[in-house]
Amino acid sequence: MIYSANDKMSALLGNDPHALRIVSRFPISLGVGDKTIGEVCNEHDVHTDTFLAIVNYGKSPSQIDKISIQALMDYLRLSHEHFFNFALPRLRRELIEAIDYTVSETKVPILIIKYFDEYVNEISIHMHHENEQVFPYIESLLKGEKTKKFSIEQFASQHRAVDDQNIAHKLSELKDLIIKYYPKESDNSLLLEALYDLFVTEKDIATHCDIEDNLLLPAIRLLEKETKLQNKSQAQKTITEELSDREKDVLIEVVNGLSNKEIADKLFISIHTVISHRKNISRKLNIHSTAGLTIYAIVNNLVDINHLS
Repeated sequence: MIYSANDKMSALLGNDPHALRIVSRFPISLGVGDKTIGEVCNEHDVHTDTFLAIVNYGKSPSQIDKISIQALMDYLRLSHEHFFNFALPRLRRELIEAIDYTVSETKVPILIIKYFDEYVNEISIHMHHENEQVFPYIESLLKGEKTKKFSIEQFASQHRAVDDQNIAHKLSELKDLIIKYYPKESDNSLLLEALYDLFVTEKDIATHCDIEDNLLLPAIRLLEKETKLQNKSQAQKTITEELSDREKDVLIEVVNGLSNKEIADKLFISIHTVISHRKNISRKLNIHSTAGLTIYAIVNNLVDINHLS
């Protein structure tokens, strides 16, 4: 089912167990009564469209331009905390409790834990990179601050490497290894429960990586594009502001067709000063022709096109 802002939050949480995990990664508490998803999100200061994009992920296309990057990033951060502070440590405890080291002379039980620890280390490197490098970069973009030389394509490249190494699905591989090769002599009750949690966590992490690929990355590419356009516009504005009032006066007279001597006489300055101003104008604007300066002056409302001869 695809949920909208007008659907009851209680219906979402009662019908979709995965939604319980999603809610736990937003600042949303239970006791939602008969309020709609939109009402509950507004009460908890949660961006509704972002919440719905995650709830409906994989069921319907998401409108990237409606997603709050900050809200999505906060969700991903809390997901990282969930994996490292709860889900993965709990899985390790379950495996240790379930494995019987006395049932076989093989090293399979020990290797299972080693495999799991190596997996946690791999995923830790990936997620810590996001927390310490990617997210701060995104926050700088959102604040309009100057950022270190960094492109989200670097993150995309790293993420592709994670996908290529199949890190998100290595828990599933561990599950298969246990099913196929764990010693037969042992009682499997606890291990079967651990296998179930392996399956759930593997699916959770895989979805997490997909959301980064298909929601976060497109949203940041859009943000970078908008930021570049804003910076370009600001740079053009800054160039205009860099001209001093006297330089603007000189520029106007140049556009009006006056010679250096005529400009000097009209503005009561020396010819040498006029020449110096003209050099500065050309350097600042990177425009060296009278025609180019005329276009610039018109576009920036320094002269009225109707008054030009």
